[in-house]
Amino acid sequence: MTNTTYTPSAPEAAVRELHRLMALMTGDEKHSTAATSTLDALWVLYDRVLRVSPGTADDRGRDRFLLSKGHGPMAYFAVLAAKGFFGEELLGGFGEYGSPLGHHPDRTLVPGAEIGSGSLGHGLPLAVGSVLGLRAQGLTDPRVWVLIGDAELDEGSNHEAIGYAGPAGLEQLHTLVIDNGSASYGWPGGIASRFEAAGWSAETVDGRDHEALYAAFTAPHPGRPRAVVARVEPKGA
Repeated sequence: MTNTTYTPSAPEAAVRELHRLMALMTGDEKHSTAATSTLDALWVLYDRVLRVSPGTADDRGRDRFLLSKGHGPMAYFAVLAAKGFFGEELLGGFGEYGSPLGHHPDRTLVPGAEIGSGSLGHGLPLAVGSVLGLRAQGLTDPRVWVLIGDAELDEGSNHEAIGYAGPAGLEQLHTLVIDNGSASYGWPGGIASRFEAAGWSAETVDGRDHEALYAAFTAPHPGRPRAVVARVEPKGA
């Protein structure tokens, strides 16, 4: 189920296409900078890493992607449209009454969305539960990815999930943290050190560098959950 449309020479063209798709979403949007901060990392995940496609979106063996940072979902919707989960004609109705594309994703309305999100701090605990649920079914191959914002680490629920997942050895769990400098408190030694202290494999990379993102996303981490901190220019929450 690996996606194969990406070529290493094409990241700039891919991002231009995603910006075109985002420009079709003309509804009122108060988190456009938050959306832009996730664009490159989301594209690399969906284009090169995640084993899921429109044709396999209901397969038990698919990878799961959970967008915890659900506010400002414009980049997420653009990536899903680019990958064929729904037609780009839906983008023009973004945020309008009756459109399936709201200001927070709704898993019952948006093809390809695994969770409804927008309330910060929920996604990582849900990802932990998803891995445990897969294990209970004997499904050890599907990977669970969750994207959170650095400000979400102000929420205590995330630290409980981090503290549990490391000692539990949840190797199927992958967390992508978009660090745009919007956290209230930060973490001594950087965000990656918080995960490492709890027994995770963790790495910090340039959140605009597609090759660095791909290498970090695919690095082996036997017996441990994986965290990738993608640093982007500070542009608000």
